[in-house]
Amino acid sequence: MTRTPVVVLSSVDPVERDATLLGLLIDSPRTVAVRHDIHDDEDGGAIRRVVASADGVVEDEVVPLEHACLSCAVREDAVPTLRRLADDPRWDAVVLALPVSAESLPVVRALGWAMRPGEPLTGLRLGDTVTTVDLAGFHHDLLGDDLLDERGLALTADDRRAVGEALAAQVAHADVVLVTGARDDRPVASDLLDHVRAHDSRRVDGRHGASVADLVAHEHRTAAGERRLDPAHVAPVAGAPTEHGVWTLDLRSAHPFHPERLLHDVRRLGSPPVRARGRFHVPSRPDTLCVWDGAGGQLSIGAAGPWGRRTPDTRLVVTGTGDEAPALREAFAELVLSDAEVRRGYAPWLGRPDVLAPWLGDRTSA
Repeated sequence: MTRTPVVVLSSVDPVERDATLLGLLIDSPRTVAVRHDIHDDEDGGAIRRVVASADGVVEDEVVPLEHACLSCAVREDAVPTLRRLADDPRWDAVVLALPVSAESLPVVRALGWAMRPGEPLTGLRLGDTVTTVDLAGFHHDLLGDDLLDERGLALTADDRRAVGEALAAQVAHADVVLVTGARDDRPVASDLLDHVRAHDSRRVDGRHGASVADLVAHEHRTAAGERRLDPAHVAPVAGAPTEHGVWTLDLRSAHPFHPERLLHDVRRLGSPPVRARGRFHVPSRPDTLCVWDGAGGQLSIGAAGPWGRRTPDTRLVVTGTGDEAPALREAFAELVLSDAEVRRGYAPWLGRPDVLAPWLGDRTSA
């Protein structure tokens, strides 16, 4: 049985998203697009679903939000819509365009589950997961401190993400990054993109450089996509800075962070204009894998469950374009436990107040 391919498209720029979508539809008349957007009305939040092809709009409907989770609402609307379109003999492929600033991983994960045998979308398969990037604004968008709500791109009223936070997640998860702008015109942004996109992703320069046929020729592997954003599996990092000054540090230690020093001096690692992600552990909760994720002037720290069979370590991969690298190395070295502190063992820490509980949650429940 031939399974209808679904390409998932994300972006932080509504113009880039819609221009890319239009190009794909014109290129492939037997492709249909499903585009979701935020829609505010007098009755509260809703999502607007537009189904379109090269011939124009097929349907345009506003769907009320029944709960606060926008990603859940998009998934719940996408599943029956995709199933219905897959049964329509007019279409050979579907492009699912997510709301601007939405992260692709949660939606792709849900679609992957729904495409298993016996599930609602058994007759479909995932093609490439795609994101768009405009080199003209990429450097500022990724490392600047603009918030999504300042640009009118927040998904919900309480969405306080930075533009860089959403952009970093999209670029890191994508199989294909469609790039607008010439490398020679924006060499720093171009190098920066190559440092932060998935090492096994494909970069396509030129908005029209990829066709629907190209994007459905491959199949998105959900496990590989999950791994790209898994802090326990940070990919290998290139060494020397580029000729345009873009660098990536691979900060590693077998030692945990000192909880009090981390609490008081986290800004030394977390506030510079860099893209940083990784994992760490602390002696006050040695079994907890802790996550570090920063971009766009914001830093997220949290607990990701037990280490399991992995040996706990501390590793941050940090990418930047300025002169912050020496200070970051120094801060990292001072925030992890010294050899003498490690030799004293972790037992004394378990009886001390857990100063990181506001970030990591209650230690007993963890």
